[in-house]
Amino acid sequence: MATSNKNLSVYDRKTIPNAKTLRFGIVVSEWNPEITENLYKGAEAALLDCGAIHGNILRLNVPGSFELTFGCKKMIQKNNPDAVIAIGSVIRGETKHFDFVCSATAQGIKDLNVDTDTPVIFCVLTDDNLQQAKDRSGGKHGNKGTEAAIAAIKMALL
Repeated sequence: MATSNKNLSVYDRKTIPNAKTLRFGIVVSEWNPEITENLYKGAEAALLDCGAIHGNILRLNVPGSFELTFGCKKMIQKNNPDAVIAIGSVIRGETKHFDFVCSATAQGIKDLNVDTDTPVIFCVLTDDNLQQAKDRSGGKHGNKGTEAAIAAIKMALL
């Protein structure tokens, strides 16, 4: 397990550039809100901790993870942020739907990174069960939203 020996919420503030002048878009899936809201809170808190101004953090909700690509595209077109964080949670069920949604979402976000000059950070949990999602959205493995925010700051300044 990739996160078994890592706390996703831990970062050294001294090594992170100040985000005061940066604008961030955060696109949040409404599916599995218990998870995605925690990821959003982790991302927002880390951005603010690193100097981002609250008014420079823009949020857009979309129905599910599959819709994140379109939401991120619209966020870039309408708001011209320095980086976008795509937040979602897909939990494996009894059908192949999980595989299709995860693959399409990852490919869509990859395409945005190739096709635009705005970095889009993949903060989509793809877990086998609800407990794994909880563990990575503020539970025993920390918060993937925090890790995504730090990546967004670093990528915005490339």
